[in-house]
Amino acid sequence: MKNSESLPKTIFTERLILIPFTKEICNEILKNQFKTIEILGLKKGKNWPDPDILETLPKIILNLSKVLAPTGFESWMIIKKETNEIVGDIGFKGLNETNMTCDIGYGIIEFERKKGYAEEASKSLINYTLNINSSINITASTLIENSPSIKLLQKLNFIEINRNETFIYWKLSK
Repeated sequence: MKNSESLPKTIFTERLILIPFTKEICNEILKNQFKTIEILGLKKGKNWPDPDILETLPKIILNLSKVLAPTGFESWMIIKKETNEIVGDIGFKGLNETNMTCDIGYGIIEFERKKGYAEEASKSLINYTLNINSSINITASTLIENSPSIKLLQKLNFIEINRNETFIYWKLSK
């Protein structure tokens, strides 16, 4: 990767690099421009950005508009180390400082699913967050029919705390 000195905080795992989205990057992607991503030495994974990330970008921009710079409690790009390709995103919808809770979510492009990237990225972001403040409660929600995410959350030690006709709500068991 180029220009590593100018990168925001990054998280490195065995196979992945997590880099926080910035408002600049999000706005460029929405305009189908990738200048900043290219300057960082990153490449678009197959069919990235997909419809899911394009739908999520306005929410990411909204969360980023509440802070001066990425804090770690917003969204991150998931990059494959060996190719520098962006293969997904992971992150939080901000930190609720009243009850010290943050809700995690993730998405991997279809071509890169079932390779363990969501698990690897989730573990690293959870560890990163709890190292910042171990009293933070991490939650998640999944559609009832999303069995891959349900299995992943169970594997990550999340426990079901509630459900309705559409969603299952989870909390990380520490």
